[in-house]
Amino acid sequence: MSMLDRRSRKDTRGDTQQVPDSAGPDEETVRIARKDFRRRRHAGKWRAVRYVLLALLLVAAVAGAVWVVFFSSYVTARAVTVTGNPTLTETRVERAADVPMNTPLAKLNLGGIRTRVESIPAVKSAEVSRDWPHGVRIVVTERTPIAVVDQGEGLRALDTDGVLFGHYASQPKRLPLVKTDAGTSEEALVEAGRVVGALPAKVARRVEAVQVASVDDIQLVLANGRRVLWGSAESSDQKAEVLAALLGRPGNQIDVSVPGRPTTR
Repeated sequence: MSMLDRRSRKDTRGDTQQVPDSAGPDEETVRIARKDFRRRRHAGKWRAVRYVLLALLLVAAVAGAVWVVFFSSYVTARAVTVTGNPTLTETRVERAADVPMNTPLAKLNLGGIRTRVESIPAVKSAEVSRDWPHGVRIVVTERTPIAVVDQGEGLRALDTDGVLFGHYASQPKRLPLVKTDAGTSEEALVEAGRVVGALPAKVARRVEAVQVASVDDIQLVLANGRRVLWGSAESSDQKAEVLAALLGRPGNQIDVSVPGRPTTR
């Protein structure tokens, strides 16, 4: 083999082993990448638009609800329901409540309505609530009479809080009579209510009258004519227990004003 042939074969082997330089990504790969980028960008924009639309719909729904509840005629006061009033008439309660009809329920001053209802002397407490879509519900708790009071202007009921309410044509047999005058203080009536409220049923049945001269001078007059010096309403529960134990003893007067040292004579 000549020198020329060996050189030719060597150059040929060198050409076949040479690695060509990289030409970068082909056009198809670039096209797919650009398409995917545009798709993601479009999806991101649509998500942002969708969030904005949802927010606008939410605001519109809230605004619509506010308009319906506070300003429209769809949920206005049109009827009043009264419960818990065995002696008071519904008309009396409704008149005192003075609910502004055709006013949106959400705008009603429930506290004001409750205050007006509780201004009725016979009402101990009241609960007022909205009864959607057109009602107002009033639940009344009436006072319970424990005695009747004669201050020279007719008989009135007295409860445990010393509040006067109602009127009687004659004294009910089940209620003792509290005798006082027009000048007796409200505090004295409260004390009288506490005294009568503390009496156990078997003792209360024997009480014909309760004489109230002042806060510290309260006396019970029993049906048999015996007199009980009670004093103030302080320690009334203890005084009632002592009185129950002394009722069987002789004597026209029982003094329990100091329950730790009671006397009879």
